Amino acid sequence: MKKILKVDSPNDYAAYVNAPAYHPLVSVIHYDELPPFRHSLNNYGVYGLFIQQEFPKILSYGMKMLQASDASIIAVAPGQIGGAEDNGQLLTLSGWVLLWSPELLHNTDLEGKMKDYQYFSYFATETLRMEPGEWNFITQLLSQLKHEISSHDDSPALRQVILGYIRLVLEYCNRIYLRQVSREDQGAPDILKRFHALLNQYFNENRQLDLGLPTVSYCASQLAYSPRYFGDLIRRATGDTAINYIHTYVVNLGKSLLMNGHNVNETSRLLGFEFPHHFTRLFKKAVGVTPKEFLGK
Repeated sequence: MKKILKVDSPNDYAAYVNAPAYHPLVSVIHYDELPPFRHSLNNYGVYGLFIQQEFPKILSYGMKMLQASDASIIAVAPGQIGGAEDNGQLLTLSGWVLLWSPELLHNTDLEGKMKDYQYFSYFATETLRMEPGEWNFITQLLSQLKHEISSHDDSPALRQVILGYIRLVLEYCNRIYLRQVSREDQGAPDILKRFHALLNQYFNENRQLDLGLPTVSYCASQLAYSPRYFGDLIRRATGDTAINYIHTYVVNLGKSLLMNGHNVNETSRLLGFEFPHHFTRLFKKAVGVTPKEFLGK
């Protein structure tokens, strides 16, 4: 089984990297002030923004390996897994981490707005790449927030101040995200984006629990194409078949569920498979190992 650090509260990660804890629901960590520490593969129960000039060369984010750009941001959300497994080597980083508990957002307008920040999705393909002015402004905000939580005891008034800083940082991140999406839109096939969005919607709305796995015919009809023409469009866009695209998507979701503690039977059911061995067969074909072997059991 992979060694995973459970980050159920913001200060779980702070304790791991030997950073001070100032507030029970939010942690602001300045890597430059810390002694070297070891890698960790983290299972997040909190929201987080990792803001660094240079990330480690090899990181996992959800189900994929991630190569982060310089001066960029990685966003994580509860239920996600990311980082790099502890290999015994010490690590020195430069930059900031902002972590906050979902409890901080409870009964606030920001609680409902979090779903609109698409850059927290596992399926975001890029880190948020900052321009120099954005790096300076966001890190200044984090420095000010760190001063606030280190200088004042917890109170309703302080929590409102904290939420104000988090809102501002999130909106700056959203501006960066929208800028990148706009640039990527100029070169990426529209049909592939619509296909991926349809799969996101299908599983977000738990349609697989009633309808089973999405089929090529279903996706084609939802996007107003004949199955054959839709298949041709996807092959041109990806070099592969539409059904393989669906299967890759499903296997990636399966990896996330498995790494978040679901067994093979539960994962199979949550993905919409009628029988667990169908999931195991698809998983082994795509990954090369069975789900149990993937977890190292």
